[in-house]
Amino acid sequence: MVYLLPEIIKNSANRYPDNIAFRYENDSLTFKELVRRSNQLARMLSELGVHRGDRVGIFLDPSLETAISVYGIMSAGAVFVPLDPNAPPARIAFVINDCGIRHIISGKKQSRSLNKVLEEDVSLKVVIGIDEKLPVKTVSWEEVAQISPSQTFSVRMLEDDLAYIMYTSGTTGTPKGIMHSHRSGLAYAKLSMSVYDVRPTDILANHSPLHSDISTLGYFTMPLAGGTTVLIPESYKLIPASLSQLMEKERVTIWYSVPLALTQLLQRGTLEGRKIDSLRWVLFGGEPFPTKHLRSLMTLWNKAKFSNVYGPTEVNQCTYMNLTELPEVDAPIPLGHVWNNTEVLIVDNNDVEVYDGEIGELLVRSATMMKGYWGKPGLTQKGFFKRGKFPNAEEVFYRTGDLVWRNKDGHLMFAGRKDRQIKIRGYRIELDEIESVLMSYSYIIETAVYYFKNEEQESSIEALVVLSEPGGTTEENIKKYLAAKLPAYAVPGRIYFSETIPRTPAGKIDYKKLKN
Repeated sequence: MVYLLPEIIKNSANRYPDNIAFRYENDSLTFKELVRRSNQLARMLSELGVHRGDRVGIFLDPSLETAISVYGIMSAGAVFVPLDPNAPPARIAFVINDCGIRHIISGKKQSRSLNKVLEEDVSLKVVIGIDEKLPVKTVSWEEVAQISPSQTFSVRMLEDDLAYIMYTSGTTGTPKGIMHSHRSGLAYAKLSMSVYDVRPTDILANHSPLHSDISTLGYFTMPLAGGTTVLIPESYKLIPASLSQLMEKERVTIWYSVPLALTQLLQRGTLEGRKIDSLRWVLFGGEPFPTKHLRSLMTLWNKAKFSNVYGPTEVNQCTYMNLTELPEVDAPIPLGHVWNNTEVLIVDNNDVEVYDGEIGELLVRSATMMKGYWGKPGLTQKGFFKRGKFPNAEEVFYRTGDLVWRNKDGHLMFAGRKDRQIKIRGYRIELDEIESVLMSYSYIIETAVYYFKNEEQESSIEALVVLSEPGGTTEENIKKYLAAKLPAYAVPGRIYFSETIPRTPAGKIDYKKLKN
């Protein structure tokens, strides 16, 4: 019985030894090879002093070594911590020191970035994957490969042990580490495999980097099913036409990304000239998908099924909405159904459940839920709601901070972020509602609505928009459109035009950067 994440690949290696587990450009790893190479890495980590529960950083762009690192670290009983090679050195140094990373796995492509990180005051002792001279001990991938593959390696672990920590932006300005166990990671893999009927013959295009929770479909679910994960090179993500060519070449059957990647494919991916008829599922999540773009994509890829995936990193996923027909109007897509092994509550500001149709904060209790925030017991306690439903046994729910309501069909509907609900001149305003209306305007393909306070502490709303045709419309025309659909106090005071919207490393709109 599989109850630990490293057992996923061992199980698939027994059932499908020659199936391709991961492919990157022209190189690939079968499940049999992945088990061998991850065992070699696990033994090397052990020889270097890594013990059960130690945190090991992964400082790599998508590559076969990334997959080997994920499973090698967990096989050693340690906890993998994804690090974004493109993040500022000070931020990476903070994460390294925050969770006490002493060992890091990297590669030649990241050596320059890693040197900048090492200039910071960090707790690092060993770097694996680089053979050049550094201020710390280095071990090359060639040295790892010299370890005898015949030597088995095992560490006694429990399903409740930590498996990985994902750092996301925190409200205090410093990242917070979300702790997931083998149990929560495996629960996600099993549930997603069931909901999307993932098969050994499936091929997933893995668009998201390891430090995004969207990547867990590729690193956990696909190996559990015995399927193939195609790791997309960073260069392909910058050129949508190359990305669509890769999808066609690889005969991709499952796609999962943030909506922005799909919007870029739709606009600049030359999809009309591609034969992408192998697609079974198109999954999207992380932020709302503008309905007009979704409708166009569903028309183009009319043989595929589309699903709106919802869930904060703290629970990975908790709802899904499988779309069976084209949306007729530009109304937001429902978050949909709560999936198995999961319970939700919708509560008001006093933690009292609201009636159907009323807006409240979504609370989630799930097998996929995190253990808490690394080194932040106060934040962990604040992030959970405990309900004493049974004597001496509390039910623990995660507070998502998302506002939702349940429609007449029983579907959950997204109403915005609790921290994106503001008051101006006594009026309550949902900034996400303004974005939704802006996205229904024909010339707008991307938008971000934000607010700030001036020196007199007066709140103002502004919007940044990206047009399908530069100069295709004016600020005045957009304001007239909004005035016909929104109260006067909700119309942004200024609307700025831009070629891009600032994004976080996870691909979400960077509202903090906009406000500053």
